[in-house]
Amino acid sequence: MRRPAGLCRPQNLYVLIGRTSHVIRRLLLAGASLLPAPVAAETLREALVRAYQTNPTITAQRANLRATDENVPIARADGLPSVNAGANFTENLVVATNSFLAPTRQLTGQTQLSVPLYQGGAVRNSVAAAETRVDAGRATLRGTEADLFTAVVGSYMDVIRDEAIVGLNQQNVRVLDVNLRASRDRFQVGDLTRTDVAQSEARLALARAQLQSAEARLIASREGYIRLVGLPPLALEQPPTLPNLPASPEAAAIAAVDHNPALIAALRQRDATRYDVGVAKAQRLPRLNAVAGGTYFNFLGSLGSATSGNVGQSGNGATAGLQLTVPIFQGGRPGAQVRQAQAFRSQAIENATATERAVIAQARSAYASWRSSNEVIASSETAVQANRLSLEGVRAENSVGTRTILDILNAEQELLNSQVTLVTARRDAYVAGFALLAAMGDAEARDLGLDGGPLYDPLTNYNRVRRSINDFASDGEPAAVATRTDQTPAQNAVVTKPLDPQLDSAVDRSQALTTGAASPNRQ
Repeated sequence: MRRPAGLCRPQNLYVLIGRTSHVIRRLLLAGASLLPAPVAAETLREALVRAYQTNPTITAQRANLRATDENVPIARADGLPSVNAGANFTENLVVATNSFLAPTRQLTGQTQLSVPLYQGGAVRNSVAAAETRVDAGRATLRGTEADLFTAVVGSYMDVIRDEAIVGLNQQNVRVLDVNLRASRDRFQVGDLTRTDVAQSEARLALARAQLQSAEARLIASREGYIRLVGLPPLALEQPPTLPNLPASPEAAAIAAVDHNPALIAALRQRDATRYDVGVAKAQRLPRLNAVAGGTYFNFLGSLGSATSGNVGQSGNGATAGLQLTVPIFQGGRPGAQVRQAQAFRSQAIENATATERAVIAQARSAYASWRSSNEVIASSETAVQANRLSLEGVRAENSVGTRTILDILNAEQELLNSQVTLVTARRDAYVAGFALLAAMGDAEARDLGLDGGPLYDPLTNYNRVRRSINDFASDGEPAAVATRTDQTPAQNAVVTKPLDPQLDSAVDRSQALTTGAASPNRQ
């Protein structure tokens, strides 16, 4: 291949590269209208709404909270009146011959009403403990929401990151393939050595291996997205800017201590154990009940005829009174129950302290990760620009014999590495920022303003069951709320989104037109 006149001068090569890149950009823009219409994009808000409505982790936690709500009417039931009825039928198979009053058969019935008047504080403390644990359950549900949303954001950003990395590696493979073909052509005419060709072959093989690894990670990220959201990701848009991020780690820690749902749940669990101690102490106090009862008997005409005039064949009766129970000795059971409740309270106090430590560390570390990732973004953007100019310069210098093929390959790898670092830093910064909001208690459905329908209100079920006294109440057979994913297609590594213009390299696209045309002055 003959070299055009003047191309051996570096300044002319820079001009040709710039013109070629400009022409290619125009061709790409002109051909964009011929491409198929893109798939409707999916936003982060839509992914969060879908996970909020159909993810099994959060729907299971809602069911768990509803079960916790039922502890309140269960505890209240011990302080409400109870009514019992019973019946008994007796058939005397053998009757003594000297018994004139023994009936052959007998039917009896009893009813009993018991009204607790004093239970030593057991009912009051049981209800208070149950209500406190309901509060803890609501905080736990909030924490589950925050954890789920953090996982969805991480999965969403993983897909965006891995799609970009696959695109970058595909671009790198195309460039290295062009380099290899150019190196082989120049080897045929004696401009390069066999070593140069081997270096190009090795670098292309390594790039293909890196592409395969990146594609595998992309498939894993897409499958992880389906696990959380329930549907495959479709042309994910860039997420919106995160609001209300703190100005310092101290501010983040203070907000986390005040609003983190996991810490609130631990504190409410600690408070509930104080009432548990009261319940245990009530076991050694007197109890007073008001009781009333009624009885009915019927000998069904089987009473002897000799007494029929004096004793009726049937009758009824009624009783009423007070029942006082005073524990005197119970084998040490109440003392052991009190000590056990106190030990559980001690455990809950320590757990609250441990949770507070974890929340503070989580907030501070999330803040540090967020700030660090933002700094990495700034540095990586500078590195990408510098490596792009460096690669362009190395190629130009190779055309005049001052740089080798290995120098070009190294410059291309450095550009790819900086681009991957930038993509990864963007993902890490956003996920760390959202995790920071979650640690501060600001990443729940009510904070994110999800508009996919009414939000789940735990008070609705609580108010429905709190004072329920219906012994035959039921919610029916449970049915699945979360959606299944067995019908979703297996994911692949196809990437249809164009690269971010900041990551796309014009020097890579122009390489196909310039590498083959340039011949180095190298022996």
